[in-house]
This record gives sequence, C-alpha cells and structure tokens, in this order.
Amino acid sequence: MSLKTEETPAPPADVEEPYSIFTPTEKWVIVSLIAFGGLFSPLSANIYFPAIPALAAAFHKPIELINLTVTLNMLFQGLSPMFWGTISDTHGRRHAFILCLLLLSLSCVGLALTPTSDYWLLLLLRCFQAAGSASTVAISVGVVGDISTRADRGSYLGLSSIGPMVGPAIGPVLGGVLADKLGWRAIFWFLCIASAVCMIVMILFLPETLRAIVGNGSIPLPSIYYPVVPIIGRDAKRRATTTPVPAAKRKFQNPLLLLLHVDIVLLLLINGIVYSVFYGVTASISTVFHDAYPQLNETELGLCFLTVGGGMLAGSLFCGKLLDWDYRRLRRTLQAQDTVAQVDETSGKVNDAFPIERARLRLLPAFLALFVVSCIGYGWCIDKRTSIAGPLIFLVGVGLVVITIMNPMQTLMLDLMPTQGSAITACNNLVRCGLGAGLVSGIQPLLDALGPGYAYLLLGGLSALMGPLLYLVVYIGPRCRTRRIRIAEMQKEGGARATGS
Repeated sequence: MSLKTEETPAPPADVEEPYSIFTPTEKWVIVSLIAFGGLFSPLSANIYFPAIPALAAAFHKPIELINLTVTLNMLFQGLSPMFWGTISDTHGRRHAFILCLLLLSLSCVGLALTPTSDYWLLLLLRCFQAAGSASTVAISVGVVGDISTRADRGSYLGLSSIGPMVGPAIGPVLGGVLADKLGWRAIFWFLCIASAVCMIVMILFLPETLRAIVGNGSIPLPSIYYPVVPIIGRDAKRRATTTPVPAAKRKFQNPLLLLLHVDIVLLLLINGIVYSVFYGVTASISTVFHDAYPQLNETELGLCFLTVGGGMLAGSLFCGKLLDWDYRRLRRTLQAQDTVAQVDETSGKVNDAFPIERARLRLLPAFLALFVVSCIGYGWCIDKRTSIAGPLIFLVGVGLVVITIMNPMQTLMLDLMPTQGSAITACNNLVRCGLGAGLVSGIQPLLDALGPGYAYLLLGGLSALMGPLLYLVVYIGPRCRTRRIRIAEMQKEGGARATGS
C-alpha cells in the first residue's frame, strides 16, 4: 500500500510537535486492539486450570506432574518476552504482535492433537504456547508507552490491562465447560481459533506505533508497516505540524541491562513476590476446592475462578483512572508550592524533579495490606471448610487488590524507561514468572504439609514484607533517576565530541 506524500508547511517557531499525532479516539482504538491481543497471555494459562484433574486421568500422571506443565508454561512466559519484547522495541510492535499470535495458534493445534501416551510432548508444546502468548502483554505495554504521556498513561495502561484481566475471569469458566462437555482437547482447539481470529484483526487494523520507526505517528513508512484496512492514523500526516524526519534506527538493547538499576530491581522484586503469591492462590483453586467441596464438578470449579477474575477486571477498570487522578492531584499540590514546573501535556515533557515514584506508589501500602488480609482470610476459610461463599468473597478481594498493586508498579516502570516499554515488561515477566513458577511447583507440598490456613498465612506474611520496600523505592528512586540522566548526558557529550573530532 503506498502512501501519498504532500508538502507540509513549516510551522511557526513556537509551535511544538505533539507527543503523538493520533487523536484521543484513535488512541483508545489502538489500546482496545492491544487489549484484545493481551487477553491470550492469561487466557492460555488460566483456561487450563479446571482441566488439570482430567489431564491427570487422561495421561495417567499424578497432579504434581501435570502441575509441571504449569510450571514450565510460567517459565517460558517469563523468558519469551525477553526476546519478543526486545524485537518489538527495535523492529516494531505490529509484526512482533502478529508473529506471537501465529506461534500461539500453531502450538495449540499441536496440543489438541497430542497423544495421551506422549506426556513429554504436552510439556514441550506448553512451552511453545507460552512463548507465543506471554509476549503479547509486553508488546502491549510498549504500545502504550509509544502513544501516551505520563499524565494520561495510567488510563491507557488500565484499558490495555482489561484484556489480560478478562482472561483469568473467563478462562477457567470456558476451560471447565469445554473440558466437562467436550473433553480437554476442545480447550486447545478453542484457543487455536480465537488466537487466529485475533491475528487477523491485528493484520487488518493495527498500525505501527514504535517511535523509533514512526516518531509521533507522522513519519511515512513502507507499506509493510501499514494495516490492510488503515482506518487508524490515515489523517496523521495531514495533522502533523512539522515536516516529519525519519527517526534513526535503534540498536539492539539487552533488556537484562535494566537489572543494573537498583530502583528497577526493587520494583521487579515487589511485583514478582506479590504476583507469585497471587498465582499460588489461583493455580491451586481447582485442587483445594475439589478437596474442600468434593460435590463440585469441572464446570462448577471453573465458575469459582470467576470471583478472582471478576475482581481483577473491576480493579483494572478503576485503577487507571485512580492513577491519573492521583498523579494530577500531586502535581497540582507541588505546582502550588512551586516545587516543580508545569508539565507540557502536548509534548509529554515533564520536569525531572517531579517525584513520579511518590505519585505512583503512595497508595500501595494500603492496597498491600488488603491483599495480605484477603490471602489469609481465603486460606482459613478453606481450612475450616466454611460455606463456599466465604473463600469466594476473599477471592474477589485477592483479584481486586492485586491489580491495584501491579498496575501502578508497571506504570511506574514504564515512566522510568519509556523508550523500553516492552523490554521492561519482559524483565517484569521474567522475574514474576520465575518466582511464580517456583511457588506453583511447591504449592501442593506446602498445602499438604501445613494445610491451607497456615500455608496462606505464610504467603500473606511474605507479601507483607514487601511494604517497607515500597517506601525504599520512593526514597531512592529520585536519586537513581538523577544518576541515569547524568550518565546519559555524559554519553551524549562524549558521542558529540567523537563525531566532531
């Protein structure tokens, strides 16, 4: 598809190019598309849980070995975004997104056809499935960083997370119904068809947003970067206020280098511990409910997951608005005190003295306390075999609060590394999925040894230890940012001198 070029008059000297040329409506459409794609990362993992007992029976393996497929899936959820996220930060979001969905769809075909005598093949293909599905979330965060500024990033990130939050809500229900009515193979046929449909939607409508390629959206590109049906950004060139200059191609940046920053490592650790505890709760729902309430069938077990997934969905809907509201409130307070300069909402430029760590994290200690209480309450309800309403209510709390903890930290990491959105999310996946995989592999022995009450008391206490680290990030974060800025300026000056010489 060719793009017609037209002369754009030079703007007055005082006119500054906007951060993104896309209109607010176009931005919401883009974020809605990536939210659809991000649905498949948790969906492919959570749809599997209610079928674990059926798979154990079909493959003639104990629950611990079937749980190993969950552990390996999580490990590759952590590892694969390190590759795909970096590719999308360097070569573009659109192609990486489409290739991930293609890999997911093909791996699901293999899983649906796996013979029950080949347990090793089930393990292998679950790894490929994770490699395709997990990276969609990392790429989605990169897209949000491409088109949004700090002032509105929370809302866009909140919408983009709706897809990943819907997955835990509907995945186990679909998995339970499909496994109960059509058999466990139907789960993978469903994922194959759904991911293929999503891939087609991306091919048709998703534009390229990587700033290293399209700038703020106004740089003309080869036709391969354009959607088949270019309804988004088709007037971007006309809306540009300056003649677009193609951006320099970015070199490969090792995402593991982000682990050299102390504030980033602390955020990854906090997020990873909370996520692993959350995953330990959700991955064991089918087994603990099956033991505590043996009258439940697979469909009813799947319906139990609606509570935690519904809580996450509700949390994602208001968390982004809460983040942006609290950001603006703190900014107004500091501006009234002449502590920080005004923020340019058009270009997205912000005073580096603004305490972004404080703006994003100051509500989290209260949310963390609620998360701890919900985990402990859930465990003791299961332990004492209370009415099923008791643990289900606490599961709503677990889902609601966990997203209000993870989303602000993800938003803050994107604020700190806006040009490496996918890479920082890949590091986040690596840490949290690695910790989660370890916890999932040990959750059943822990439950057997301590019982649900003390097991989740222990996990809740582990989460509570993350509270002091939140205050530490707020304290050292500005110093870390200042050091990064100073190093970047020194490198720029050194490069300029080398060019001049």
